[in-house]
Amino acid sequence: MTSLDFSTAHWRKSSRSVGGNDSNCVEVAFSGPAVAVRDSKDPDGPVLAFPARSWAAFVSRVSEAG
Repeated sequence: MTSLDFSTAHWRKSSRSVGGNDSNCVEVAFSGPAVAVRDSKDPDGPVLAFPARSWAAFVSRVSEAG
């Protein structure tokens, strides 16, 4: 298992979470070969990390479905 450090990452909130009901907020951070995802209400909580290539494929598929 590889350890990734996102302590200095620039987190940004999903555009779908901005405004309106902020109870379901997701933040992402891009750091080299990885993309991290976390719950904005729990910034010190767990982080899910994905290879950047996998994240790009996910976003592409979601965009096609939307």
